[in-house]
Amino acid sequence: MHLVQRVAAIVLTLGLGAGLTGCGFHLKGTNPNVAPVTYANMKLVLPKDTEELEEKLNIYLGAAGIKLNNAPQSYTLHVLDYSPRRLELNGKLVETLLRLNVTFRIEDAQGKPVTEPRTVMATRSYQYDVATVNTDDQEQKFLNQVIIDDVAQQIARQISSNRLPLATQRTAQPAVTSAPISK
Repeated sequence: MHLVQRVAAIVLTLGLGAGLTGCGFHLKGTNPNVAPVTYANMKLVLPKDTEELEEKLNIYLGAAGIKLNNAPQSYTLHVLDYSPRRLELNGKLVETLLRLNVTFRIEDAQGKPVTEPRTVMATRSYQYDVATVNTDDQEQKFLNQVIIDDVAQQIARQISSNRLPLATQRTAQPAVTSAPISK
């Protein structure tokens, strides 16, 4: 290419890039303030034996701009249910289906729900021959890590995009009592 053509290509590329940036276009994940301001500080409350999920949530929520700490005014990401399942489907080969359901909600500093409970799910399956049981164990461990990672990403995306439905405020209705009818 000639020098003039190279310069023209560079100018065109820079011009298009400046035009896209000027109109507000940005690539997914490049905005440092992805998380809503209300959820900027959070603490995690998870059930027992969910250390891998906690580790992944720390990574993905931190990347979304959420500071995880135990400050008294922090919102709480409360994992209400953590249900891993393993199903085996028998045939010529054995197919194993791994599924993880996680239900969570966000609570304010006083423990009142801010969002409705939301369930996210990840599923993976694999086939194996009965003769290769050792390979099955390794594949299951790997896929368990994959689905935990997937669930943590889903939770972080939903929180950072602020797509969680707000909790409905249930007001206490006064009890209606009727007097006995006398004859």
